[in-house]
Amino acid sequence: MIIAGLQKTTLIDYPGKIACIVFLAGCNFRCPWCYSSELVLPLKIAEQPRISEKQFFDFLRERKGLLDGVVICGGEPTINKDLPSFIEKIKNLPFDLAQGERYSVKLDTNGSNPAMLKDLVRASLIDYVAMDIKGPAGVYEKIMGEGVKMEDIKESVEFLKRGSLDFEFRTTVVNTIHTKEDFVKIAKWIGEKNVKYYLQKFRAEKTIDPDFEKIQPFKKEFLEEIVKEISPYFKDCKVRA
Repeated sequence: MIIAGLQKTTLIDYPGKIACIVFLAGCNFRCPWCYSSELVLPLKIAEQPRISEKQFFDFLRERKGLLDGVVICGGEPTINKDLPSFIEKIKNLPFDLAQGERYSVKLDTNGSNPAMLKDLVRASLIDYVAMDIKGPAGVYEKIMGEGVKMEDIKESVEFLKRGSLDFEFRTTVVNTIHTKEDFVKIAKWIGEKNVKYYLQKFRAEKTIDPDFEKIQPFKKEFLEEIVKEISPYFKDCKVRA
């Protein structure tokens, strides 16, 4: 496992928590619009400064009482077979001995490893999941080709929807990739009254495919039109900056 970055404080990435974000390098997807190429492409990962586990856990010990949670993102965290033991170490760092409290852990994932996701949930190692929905099935196939198994994505979606863990789905909306009709398809696929779904604006910067840096993001008004149309399918549906 490669720890390639640490954001010491975030007030927006973990709903209701003051958290830090730990970035794990490596990903099994190659979304051309991804702006975290330094966490995805092997050559860039090799050049990325690394943080040792000791440094990370020393940081968490120092922040006891100041932070509520830890966000684990990538790349794609679930490609790491030692992810459960890593999270277990986080959980074994009590930040309030008197109350027996532990750090809450949020996992950001593309949903491609349902077996790992299930193991983490059933072992009570994670408290919140944010799963990226890249688009309807056709978008996955168009972009990933044989590099993605839609049955795994669908299995993760259904597991979260049928479980009791708090979660959200989210999509980065990319001009030239997505249409308004795509989001109607997504809503019919993942939508239910217990589901939170958020649209995120595409950032045209340091993308895996440099051509995407030239793409003009959709205006917020267009995203709000989509939200208005698909909101009836969801518990909560909003545009995020």
